[in-house]
Amino acid sequence: MSVIGKTADAAPTGAREYLTFRLDQEEYGIDILKVQEIRGYEPPTRIANAPEFIKGVTNLRGTIVPIVDMRLKFNCAQADYNSFTVVIILNLRNRVVGIVVDSVSDVMELTPESIRSAPDIESAIDNSCILGLGSVGERMLILLDIEKLMSSVDMGLVTANE
Repeated sequence: MSVIGKTADAAPTGAREYLTFRLDQEEYGIDILKVQEIRGYEPPTRIANAPEFIKGVTNLRGTIVPIVDMRLKFNCAQADYNSFTVVIILNLRNRVVGIVVDSVSDVMELTPESIRSAPDIESAIDNSCILGLGSVGERMLILLDIEKLMSSVDMGLVTANE
């Protein structure tokens, strides 16, 4: 499937907006329409026997939200918690999930022409969860299909048939 085919429900111009964030030295982008809100990091309540990258849960206005540290999920060298660390709250298939990232950069509009297919290489991210590589000037963004990533078997947070 082409990159354009993966983003078929784009606006009439074909451009889409992505929230960009940093994990270690890399910059990623996710569909802005999946983002509910951005919050400062607060340590969540740990859940026994959860995978290391699932930091725990937090209570967000009466909704229990699982918190995934993307730095641990993507095997980043370190996962320091500082004043820039934020939690991006996502609404995926009517399920609310939070992801911890190093920092949020900005919202960028990308046209299909500025997105290239990701190379087939082994990485911590399943290649089917990468929409492509977006380029804006000197910046290179790894565009994630965050819904597919969160519904992968090892995550188990969002079921594919919901």
